[in-house]
Amino acid sequence: MAPFLCMWIAAFFGVSQGCPEPCTCVEKKFGRQLAECAYRDLQEVPAGLPSNVTTLTLSANRLHALQQRSFLEVTQVSSLWLAHNEISAIEAGLLHLKNIDLSHNQLADFPWRDLHNLSALQLLKMNNNQLARLPADAFRTLRDLRSLRINNNEFATIAQGTFDSLTSLSHLQIYNNPLNCTCALLWLKGWAENTLISIPERDSISCAAPDSFRGLPLARVPALACPWPGSRACSQPSLDSTELHEGFTLLLHCSATGSPPPELSWRVQTASQGTEVNGPSVPMKDRAAGGSKQSAGSFVIFKNGTLLIPNFSKREEGTYTCLAANEVGAHEVSASEAL
Repeated sequence: MAPFLCMWIAAFFGVSQGCPEPCTCVEKKFGRQLAECAYRDLQEVPAGLPSNVTTLTLSANRLHALQQRSFLEVTQVSSLWLAHNEISAIEAGLLHLKNIDLSHNQLADFPWRDLHNLSALQLLKMNNNQLARLPADAFRTLRDLRSLRINNNEFATIAQGTFDSLTSLSHLQIYNNPLNCTCALLWLKGWAENTLISIPERDSISCAAPDSFRGLPLARVPALACPWPGSRACSQPSLDSTELHEGFTLLLHCSATGSPPPELSWRVQTASQGTEVNGPSVPMKDRAAGGSKQSAGSFVIFKNGTLLIPNFSKREEGTYTCLAANEVGAHEVSASEAL
């Protein structure tokens, strides 16, 4: 009777056969299966997991990386728990998940575009990592996401509109990030004040920079003067009183206003090519679009935004556009130059 009793107990509690030795696999309703592999001192995802596993728990192990091949056998996983590992790298190609916990790992980078394929995702936990870059479109397809936790990372800024696509979001954790409380982040202050989303520990959503705001909660940052950048261009010699000739040395001056001070660059469009000239760099090898390339030294750009054309010719005829850009926005001004 003892063998039959053991078989009956196994069937009653749903313990699955064919489960890899470090794990415990339990049958759930409707053919679903839980694979419990937490606290097993694993350094990689175990092979041989049942194909019908829908919940895979790998928390509190010693996993260093997630490789795409690690999940080829478990294509039905909808909940993946990976907290408290040592994960520092993730290959592209995550599963079609509803819940994923990557918290308390060592992630400094993440394949954000993979999230675009996880439109069914409802819970995303990435807190307590070393993430510093958050693309503005990272969450654009996650309309079913309910809870997002990206607190305790290294994010210095969050682009305006980052959370706009999260129409189902009810819980957001963004505290304990070293925020740079400049004009680019002021939108977050106003958004957090008016949203219906639960945002806990708001006093810990605080500034690490600039020094004048260090330690100050974002909600208490005073209004900042954030004027839109402006730019103005002129030439030397003045084209109002001088006719250009072959071989002239032409200086194009660009000045900009704005807070913070805008960065300047030039865009040159001639009959044969378009070129971006970014400075300062003296001399400068410009980058040409379409495979055409001007010779080194055709343009020189100085720290003050002045563009030098040392030997103006028919080849340099075209439209010269100065671009001034900062975190608030951008402005450009153009001039046409011809012999």
